[in-house]
Amino acid sequence: MSKTLVIAEKPSVAQDIVRALTPVAGKFEKHDDHFESDTYVVSSAVGHLVEIQAPEEFDVKRGKWSFAHLPVIPPYFDLKPVEKTKSRLNAVVKLAKRKDVTALINACDAGREGELIFRLIEQYAGGKKPLDKPVKRLWLQSMTPQAIRDGFDSLRSEKQMQGLADAARSRSEADWLVGINGTRALTAFNSREGGFFLTTVGRVQTPTLSVVVEREEQIRKFVSRDYWEIHGSFQVAAGSYPGKWFNPEHKKDADDAEKKHDRVWSEAEALAIADAVRHQQATVTEESKPTTKASPGLFDLTSLQREANGRFGFSAKTTLALAQSLYERHKALTYPRTDSRHLPEDYVPVVKQTFEMLADSGMKHLEPHALVALNNNYVRKLPRVFDNKKVSDHFAIIPTLQAPSGLSEAEQKLYDMVVRRFMAVFFPSAEYMVTTRISTVKAAGMDHHFRTEGKVLVNAGWMAVYGKDAAQEASDNEEDGKTLVALAAGESAKNEQADAKGLKTRPPARYSEATLLGAMEGAGKLVEDDEFREAMQEKGLGTPATRAAIIEGLINEKYLIRDGREMIPTAKAFQLFTLLRGLGVEELSKPELTGGWEHKLALMEHGELSREAFMREIAAMTEHIVKKAKEFDRDTIPGDYATLQTPCPKCGGVVKENYRRYGCVGKDGASEGCGFSISKIPGGRTFEAAEVEQFIRDKKIGPLDGFRSKAGWPFTAEIALKYSEEDQNWKLEFDFGDDKNAESGEIVEFGDSETLGNCPKCSSPVYEHGSNYVCSKAVPTHAQATPSCDFKSGKIILQQPVAREQMTKLLSEGKTDLLDKFVSMRTRRAFKAFLQWDPEAGKVNFAFEPRTSKYPARGGKTPTTNALIKAAGKKAPAKTTKGAKAIKADKVAKPKAPRKVTAGFLPNAALAAVIGTEAVARTEVIKKLWDYIKANGMQDATNKRAINADAKLKEVFGKDQVTMFELAGIVGKHLRPVGE
Repeated sequence: MSKTLVIAEKPSVAQDIVRALTPVAGKFEKHDDHFESDTYVVSSAVGHLVEIQAPEEFDVKRGKWSFAHLPVIPPYFDLKPVEKTKSRLNAVVKLAKRKDVTALINACDAGREGELIFRLIEQYAGGKKPLDKPVKRLWLQSMTPQAIRDGFDSLRSEKQMQGLADAARSRSEADWLVGINGTRALTAFNSREGGFFLTTVGRVQTPTLSVVVEREEQIRKFVSRDYWEIHGSFQVAAGSYPGKWFNPEHKKDADDAEKKHDRVWSEAEALAIADAVRHQQATVTEESKPTTKASPGLFDLTSLQREANGRFGFSAKTTLALAQSLYERHKALTYPRTDSRHLPEDYVPVVKQTFEMLADSGMKHLEPHALVALNNNYVRKLPRVFDNKKVSDHFAIIPTLQAPSGLSEAEQKLYDMVVRRFMAVFFPSAEYMVTTRISTVKAAGMDHHFRTEGKVLVNAGWMAVYGKDAAQEASDNEEDGKTLVALAAGESAKNEQADAKGLKTRPPARYSEATLLGAMEGAGKLVEDDEFREAMQEKGLGTPATRAAIIEGLINEKYLIRDGREMIPTAKAFQLFTLLRGLGVEELSKPELTGGWEHKLALMEHGELSREAFMREIAAMTEHIVKKAKEFDRDTIPGDYATLQTPCPKCGGVVKENYRRYGCVGKDGASEGCGFSISKIPGGRTFEAAEVEQFIRDKKIGPLDGFRSKAGWPFTAEIALKYSEEDQNWKLEFDFGDDKNAESGEIVEFGDSETLGNCPKCSSPVYEHGSNYVCSKAVPTHAQATPSCDFKSGKIILQQPVAREQMTKLLSEGKTDLLDKFVSMRTRRAFKAFLQWDPEAGKVNFAFEPRTSKYPARGGKTPTTNALIKAAGKKAPAKTTKGAKAIKADKVAKPKAPRKVTAGFLPNAALAAVIGTEAVARTEVIKKLWDYIKANGMQDATNKRAINADAKLKEVFGKDQVTMFELAGIVGKHLRPVGE
């Protein structure tokens, strides 16, 4: 019997489809990677399983990026599996190739990305030949069983979806072409003088960075101005009330937004007004009127991230991870990667069931509000909540029917925030009585007006969901949110006090993640072209699912730093925009690029623009960007450059910045100078202004991270300014902690240097010396010419800077804090570890968190520094923590191929069928098992601690279901040490 394969985007959707089809298609049997009935096979992806790449013969790898190989515009794109979900892809492809599967249904999310996910899987399954099986499209905006059955009754044809499919592929390929070629062209331009200066650009990341850079430029150029406000206090029979002077005839100044109705720009005028009204009688008029305030709408991902950042300080990345955990692991929230703030119109019964769950959930802080809503029939079909037209491929984030348990503190905070917003949206509006009181003082033939506003919460409505404190905050935190003393009919007031308060205008605030997310979401407002702006109206820069990753990417590439809640652009960011402007490729920095694409992709979806025409435009744009960078032949890029405060170390002249260097321009600031200059981007890392000032002043700085070798690998080092007798000038040099003169026998003077503590070997003082922390008896001194101790520990170990306070802690307590920037030289992966003194080994060793040392190495010993360096593929140095030797630039530039693990455990046949046959550490076994369990959705829907076994896992577990706590004990039976 022939069957139809249904491919959903997520395992949870596949389960929903099975539940909906069971009454009409018969019983489904659950297998390890799919469900199957007599007519259907239902499986799912887990997001993107396949991504595009340039074919090998058309691509150029990092390290060979140069203009000779650009632009890269392949005639077609190859596909490659996403590594972490490769097993899932293989399972879906195997089902698609089954001979009894004669048709496919695309049940991925109803949108452009859902279309792309399916089409790439289908293409990958076919290989060089098309899969050649008919495809239908299931288009769902609601996940109720009836909506799913209705969707199967009205499947769309492949022809109907061709426009959307073309748009999806075109967007993906266009992003690749512009991002890859733009990044490689600008990197090649910036690396012309040697080294590797990675300069990434992208359709979304660069306009996002532009928003932050433009705000920072406004802040830097802002000139504060003085202004005054006049504040008065007025007395009536019932008491006193405050008032602020304002000019009722004020009109907005289009050229100066700082001019406002309650500001005076002359101190003399402000003092004159205060003196004139002080102790004078005032006539009073007031108007009171009721007003209402509705609850904010339901959360989409961006509004959830903004609210969590503002309320709890969570980063966008953290909020997404918490929401994903609440969705995947706890089954407590609906799918979080959504851009909709509405629900499908058939979801009213589901919402009511959710309120019933909350009323009976045992969550005491939420139960009463759910009961109030149910008892008062608040849950009904509200147009502002239920609107099919405003539901995209996903609906708003709301709680599910499952009450969670075992949440972390952060998860609980986010869950409560979503639940309160969900409940509040069905409650009545909050009701206020707003009173505006105008007190007018006649003095010296002029009327001076003072405004007072009071806002009293009459009925809390939805604010009751947030508790009494929130309701109080809503009235008290507003500038005018105070209850006014009563005023009798016709009563006048007397001014008791009037003061002129001097203030200064303030620059615009830096972006926080919350406001930056908002700017990304509303980027369409910045687009001038009407058609482009309309196309971006619902899109913005990026999608809710990618915005957090875009921000984190800008931080990782050293374009932004996160300082508290502020996002601050670095010198590298400013240099990028100087370059884009200088090369004349500013289109990369503007949201119009996205607006133009969205407009054309919308035309493509409706069959009004061909995919071929769009891709020709993208190829031409790519060639234009590369050509501009390749043919730029001037000495420098024009820009707004700085003059340093620190004088030239050679002649005392002025040091100025240009695009590539800081150089001396003589004592007059306008000559060729003495020839001193240093690169702005040593080792591919851009100097910050404060850093270069410190570097030239102190002749050294560091350790600093973010440097890159010629092959592009990151490393950490100190840099020094040293005088070259050969060149008769100062030169910048990297200091990798080699201590080449350490054995010279030269006497070391510690003088008044501050000791960090006592040597763990001989109890002598330990000092900072060069690139190491050393015992005072480990180097030649006047007190002891011949060293008698060998304690020494590097200030940089495997790229991890070891701060003074950490070494002090190690010397006093035997162990540092957990450090998180160690980098394996073999795998290039970062890892976390403590540094601790090992008295038995007589050296500083690595120690790991308890959770990762649950399965210690054979013999029960913690791996030493030497052991870790050996495991990283390097010969261990004689001194364990000379450390920085491990990151010599020539070694970093030649990463060795990974080699097979030669120690650990070998899985037996049953376990190898799940995790592979290679030798592994026990911790890796558990990790690989969980990767398999999560990728295949095997955690039980009703009890997340239980794992349902598929055919492979049943061979390992010996039964159909186990708890997560049994895993460690079970896998031990399936492992044997290597060599036995």
